[in-house]
Amino acid sequence: METIKIKQVKSRIKCPAVQKRTLDALGLRKLNQIVEHKATPQILGMVDKVKHLIVVVE
Repeated sequence: METIKIKQVKSRIKCPAVQKRTLDALGLRKLNQIVEHKATPQILGMVDKVKHLIVVVE
């Protein structure tokens, strides 16, 4: 299965609690942190919910 790298590029301050929990579930705790996940439908759905805070790194 394909993997994707996700990098948090914007702060979670003043974001709704649901988006903060989504970032936590993705493993993103700090700004500019990069995590790697398998590209499952669940992960891609979480990425879509916080796409304004993150960027997918190639």
